Amino acid sequence: MALQGPEELGEQVEEPEDLDDQDASSISPAEEITMPSGPEGDDEPEEALLLPWDRFSAWLHCICVVGFDLELGQAVEVIYPHHSKLSEKEKTSICYLSFPDSNSGCLGDTQFCFRFRQGSNRKSSLGVFLETTDRDAPPCLKREQGHYYGYVYFRQVRDKSLKRGYFQKSLVLISKLPYVTFFHSLLKIMAPEYFEKQEPCLEAACNDMDRWPTPHPGRILTLPIMGVVIKVRIPTSYDKPGTSQLVQSAQSDSQVSIVLPTIHEVDLFRCFYPVFFHIQMLWELVLLGEALVVMAPSPAESSDTVLALVSCISPLRYSSDFRPYFTIHDSEFKEYTTRTQAPPSVILGVTNPFFAKTLQHWPHIIRIGDMKQAGEMAKQMKVKKLKNLKTLDSKPGVYTAYKPYLNRDEDIIKQLQKGVQQKRPSAAQNAILRRYFLELTQSFIIPLERYVASLMPLQKSISPWKSPPQLRAFISQDFMKTLEKAGPQLTSRLKGDWIGLYRNFLKTANFDGWFRNRRREMTQKLEALHLEDLQQRVQMHSEVETVDLVLKLKDKLTQAEREQLPVRPGTVAKLRAHIDAVILALPEDLQGILYKPSTP
Repeated sequence: MALQGPEELGEQVEEPEDLDDQDASSISPAEEITMPSGPEGDDEPEEALLLPWDRFSAWLHCICVVGFDLELGQAVEVIYPHHSKLSEKEKTSICYLSFPDSNSGCLGDTQFCFRFRQGSNRKSSLGVFLETTDRDAPPCLKREQGHYYGYVYFRQVRDKSLKRGYFQKSLVLISKLPYVTFFHSLLKIMAPEYFEKQEPCLEAACNDMDRWPTPHPGRILTLPIMGVVIKVRIPTSYDKPGTSQLVQSAQSDSQVSIVLPTIHEVDLFRCFYPVFFHIQMLWELVLLGEALVVMAPSPAESSDTVLALVSCISPLRYSSDFRPYFTIHDSEFKEYTTRTQAPPSVILGVTNPFFAKTLQHWPHIIRIGDMKQAGEMAKQMKVKKLKNLKTLDSKPGVYTAYKPYLNRDEDIIKQLQKGVQQKRPSAAQNAILRRYFLELTQSFIIPLERYVASLMPLQKSISPWKSPPQLRAFISQDFMKTLEKAGPQLTSRLKGDWIGLYRNFLKTANFDGWFRNRRREMTQKLEALHLEDLQQRVQMHSEVETVDLVLKLKDKLTQAEREQLPVRPGTVAKLRAHIDAVILALPEDLQGILYKPSTP
């Protein structure tokens, strides 16, 4: 996740070319987009090989209908497609997480999301293909490895014909993709139709999805669903943070019903409004992976607030566990509420009053009341002591003994308050807050990026006759020494104990996840540079040297294809041509020992 341009990484690492400036004006709504997602645009033949339900599976694991049975309680009534597999533990999790707690009193239609552990190590036949499509996604939008998301559309309406007196049912989309805005928009189309027309309608929707293009980052996709066409673009890791790259084109948009400017972002201002005097402290708590619980009156507010917290450190990926909606029936309930050990690094969203007692030993608790309209002023609130939190009836606020490392930025508070007074549109307030969090995170990460870039070996140390050089080790003390002259003070006006914040951050799962990702990217870059150096230096040597070189090149080509190394366009093709030419120049007996040149 490189936050800086090429100038920050020197001449050692080159950034991939921007692939998003291509003209999309000729794209028609109901056809698969053919814009290349990689340098050579060679993904289309792979998609042509996809089997029935493969395209559906690239977006969703399955769709569930959860109803209420007077004898059984919540139960999964339908799983579609019917061949989809869920373990009994997974079905139980989905049942309990798909309904609001009884105290929430959610009448009418409610949308929220949850996240739960994958019950078994289930491998998809699409594994390698999905890794390829996932390669260019930003860290925060990559597929979940050990968890599923559940996107819920819950309906509860009075029905005197039923013994219970209410119709209660949820339509749930189960997916590995964190596209919360997209899937909620999709449910707004599907769920009302399903509640009216039942399963035939669900089958038609699934068939529509199985004709969709796969979710390639960087492509503009037009997705027909039940007579409606949704237009989206999956972001890439190369996009400029804080911008939307969705192309508006009159020719194609004439048939498009819904254009989604984002597939995953929640309204930060609306979510943080009840506690926005403390947004900077909340950013620190999330950055450091502190144990946080959000107590809210409904699953919708609970899940939105947890997702807002997780996204406030974007483009840094939140690497600890988080549960947008958590219940006492969750399989991890005992694990996360035990008092025999310190609370784990996790963010929980809860609505049941029972948690006010069960989790009162947690160090940081956020109490969210009913989310106010943007026109109402939030009152100045001090951080409250944990002992004052006894029930869910407690006043909204942040209950913690945490002392922030950084001085509070009064300017952002005044700017948002002024916006409320002047009735600034909510979208504008959200953009201001998102930009603030982005700049704060970038100021924090830039010194780390700069130091990690210095661990990259010089290009002159790369030789085709040796293995690729290794990255130098990350040494915390050496990094700390760089902060005096090249710390966050270069890009941020905030004062405070930045050194203490970094020292704690280096112990967190967020740092570990970020550094693993950067190390993997830089190691792949070294492998790619090594391969390109081999391609440039192929020339005639003695027969023994030539055979040895050809064998090395074949290994490198296999690695480049297997690991999708970010080599320059044409490098692999040129290298194959060089190998063919080298082999043709050898005696026939050696040609037979190696391999036959590829035929055009």
